[in-house]
Amino acid sequence: MSGLPSSGGRLATVAGAVLLGGQSSRMGRDKAHLEWQGETLVSRQATLMSALFEEVILVGGDPPAGVPGRRVADPVGEASALRGIVAALEAAEAPWVAVMATDLPALTADMVLALVGLTGMEVDAAVPRTRGPEPLCAVYRRETVLPAARRRWERGEFALKHLLGDLDVVWLEGED
Repeated sequence: MSGLPSSGGRLATVAGAVLLGGQSSRMGRDKAHLEWQGETLVSRQATLMSALFEEVILVGGDPPAGVPGRRVADPVGEASALRGIVAALEAAEAPWVAVMATDLPALTADMVLALVGLTGMEVDAAVPRTRGPEPLCAVYRRETVLPAARRRWERGEFALKHLLGDLDVVWLEGED
């Protein structure tokens, strides 16, 4: 990661995007405002992203006051994780975007930086894969992924596995 420009210890070439949206249909309440270890999930994610990246984007939802980052609304259309990814990629100024769901309370800086470290390869995305791919805990190359995500969005193909199938992905495997 030594080749990544930074300012004040934070990376300038990667934006951190926290997806606040989600219908929480199984839970029945907004996940972003749930508390975990004394802070809301969205605050936890946004604080982690702001410690790592100069640019932090809060996509969709309504974050509590004082949460670091720039708020960006979801595009109009059917609710889906793809919609949040499109919004994050459209809003970002950095060439890479670390897209994280708000409901990943155990996410660590080491995990995010491991994904960022994989972006030095000529790939479109760095995605963890345990029991399956985790596209809402991934780093995406804005230039190539945004057009692919928009195409899927416009065709009404919202499944993220299809988007990943369009991309050159490097996987962070298993317990790594």
